[in-house]
Amino acid sequence: MEAAPGTPAFPHPPRTGSFRRRVRAWISASVPPGLTADGHPSAYGDTEEAPGARAAHGEIGAAAYAEWERRLLGAGLVCPAWPRRYGGAGLGVPEVLMLEEECARAGVPRIGRGTGELVVGPVLLAHGTEEQRARLLPGIRSGRDTYCQAYSEPSHGSDLASVETRGTVTGDEILLRGRKAWVRGARRSSTALVLCRTDPAADRHRGLSCVVVRLDEGNGVRVRPVRSADGSADLCEVEFAGARAALRDVIGGPGGGWPVVMTALAHQRAGRAAAELTGYEAAFRDLLRQAQKAGRTRDPLVRGQLAEAYTRLTLLRRVVADPPASGGPGAGAAVAGLMRAEYRRRFGEIALAVTGASGLLGAGPGEGADDPAVRLRRLFLAGRGDTIGDGTGEVLRDIIAERLLGLPKERSPAGPGGEVPAGRR
Repeated sequence: MEAAPGTPAFPHPPRTGSFRRRVRAWISASVPPGLTADGHPSAYGDTEEAPGARAAHGEIGAAAYAEWERRLLGAGLVCPAWPRRYGGAGLGVPEVLMLEEECARAGVPRIGRGTGELVVGPVLLAHGTEEQRARLLPGIRSGRDTYCQAYSEPSHGSDLASVETRGTVTGDEILLRGRKAWVRGARRSSTALVLCRTDPAADRHRGLSCVVVRLDEGNGVRVRPVRSADGSADLCEVEFAGARAALRDVIGGPGGGWPVVMTALAHQRAGRAAAELTGYEAAFRDLLRQAQKAGRTRDPLVRGQLAEAYTRLTLLRRVVADPPASGGPGAGAAVAGLMRAEYRRRFGEIALAVTGASGLLGAGPGEGADDPAVRLRRLFLAGRGDTIGDGTGEVLRDIIAERLLGLPKERSPAGPGGEVPAGRR
């Protein structure tokens, strides 16, 4: 993206220059009259499309939004990383980042499908049957079906091999009973990808299944929001009290859930880092403008903190665009996920230091969404939770140490032969 004088630019791979020109020209020629972006869709780390996005643009804007969505769908630019045969454009990460940036530059939304696009779609492509892909992928791409992931449980956290939610196979259905915790976006989702135990007699990893489940009370599902420190209630507890799903919606087949959920976590970590990167850059520019406006850019401490944030963000972009190729599935995603979470936490701390203690004061939930100071405050409050949200930093460091560096697996205090501590597999 071209930067004005004094505006920080972020590096891009040189081979993508022609793509940028083409996508910029396509956007310029395709934007319908009356379309306006209601803020950057991923600014400050929101990767999910807001409910009622069309309505938020007003009557005329909603019609333009619907037309823009139709044109993006026709060009394969909704779920653009998916293969062409499934409606995408087969874009790589650098090209998707440029699409995000060019939409932001033009002031139009890059319509995304959140978890369905970034996680569930890739899981279906890797582990689903052709029948499952043909049936489930179109609902994600059209926006009809919105997804969340229900893995962790109140008693187990990161130790997914110990889940207790039971999936009982009855005829051509699977019956679910149990409780999930920290389910992001469950209130705005129609569907969940649920990890459950279908064979209680099998070893920890071998008796698990991943199943697509509809989320509504009529299906025996109860969703309870959990208020976070930043005032949001995006995390939820979800109870499955006899919820039913079709056996044909078990991805990877009964008992094949462990490789499915490992693929899902890898795409979750790498996908969130990529989808949110442009928003992080926008947040950094907001902070830089606030520091300039407050006359704090001559303060050596503030200058050093801003330089640190820019350096971390530049490195994150490099890892997202060109992840480590070795280490097997999930190793590169662990690097991106760790850097993303720790950048958000550290940037929140820097933003608070630059704006001062008054940055902690501001509007309540749902207020001041267009105020950069309010958004920076919320980012600070949410930052620490991010370091455990997609796997704790300790888990990700273990993955990096073992799969990328070839270091021996961590042993428990019991000594040789002891198990790896729960939650650190």
